[in-house]
Amino acid sequence: MSIEGTSPAVAPEAPPAPAPEGSIVVGHDGSADADHALTIALGLADELHAQVVIVRAWSIETAPRPANWEFGYVSSFADYSEAVRAALIQDTAAMVRAFPKVTIDFTAVHSGPVRSLIEVSQQARMLVLGSRGRGNLVGLLLGSVSDQCTRLAICPVLVTRNRSER
Repeated sequence: MSIEGTSPAVAPEAPPAPAPEGSIVVGHDGSADADHALTIALGLADELHAQVVIVRAWSIETAPRPANWEFGYVSSFADYSEAVRAALIQDTAAMVRAFPKVTIDFTAVHSGPVRSLIEVSQQARMLVLGSRGRGNLVGLLLGSVSDQCTRLAICPVLVTRNRSER
């Protein structure tokens, strides 16, 4: 059997598990607007006694190198996913520490940001997003992810804007 001319098969990942019912889901891409959205989500969760699920979508191009990465070795998707989750925990640690009563879950999803956020937030009380992320179209009121999520999400969506940075 010849495999010449074919590309390697990559098993699709299962869709991410939905966040617990009544939780607050917040997207975090490492941007200042995402930090602001997380702070708002944590404050709301503290007042509402709700769990927060912090989501970061990733691709091979955007993921940090896994701890076991070395030249010539191909790390697994699980290794990359854990590296993304570890970076997410590190990026948000200071904000999370400011709300010790809030239960936090960190989720790294190997998919596009819109799909990831919509799938994870299916049963959520609310999805919280920054108005702008790491995209290139500076100056727009809404980024493409927040725009699409406001139109496609099942739960209510809160888009925050950090006015101190404008």
